[in-house]
Amino acid sequence: MKIGYVRVSTQEQNTIRQEKLMESLNVDELFLDKASGKNAEQRPELQRMMDYVRKGDTVVVESISRFARHTRDLLELVEKLTAKEVEFISQKEAIDTTTPTGKFMLTVFGAVAELEREYILQRQQEGIAIAKANGVYKGRKPIQRPNFNQVVQLWRGGEISAAEAMRRLDLKPSTFYRKVRKEVV
Repeated sequence: MKIGYVRVSTQEQNTIRQEKLMESLNVDELFLDKASGKNAEQRPELQRMMDYVRKGDTVVVESISRFARHTRDLLELVEKLTAKEVEFISQKEAIDTTTPTGKFMLTVFGAVAELEREYILQRQQEGIAIAKANGVYKGRKPIQRPNFNQVVQLWRGGEISAAEAMRRLDLKPSTFYRKVRKEVV
């Protein structure tokens, strides 16, 4: 099955050009978002499409910029499609994961994204080192839960389980037990 994905950044923008392309490509199902490409989680139709696609399907987009704004997002989305055995085609860039060249192009994008991530981490570490040397960097501030003592008392009194206490405090087990050991209730 051919699945089309169309996106524009705002409600006011027109999708006709992309829709006509999808029509000419005979897509079977079309998903359309009118939202920024900045965050994949905030595009409901993209999420719906990712849930909808099945093994053997092909996702078609007009251009990579309509599917993902950043290389990292693109690679993550295509990786999810690949895990479901779904092919990906971007018309404008002629990337087609059904072909060796398309797979190669995605590999190049992957290498660029990895290099970009390494540079970001390197700059971050350099910035932290400078901040520490200047006495500015103090590390991450601990998260304070205003009802921590009350919830821990309920847990210690056997009124609630540890799992319930962690849920109420929105803490992971390791954090919960570490804080309980440190705190005097």
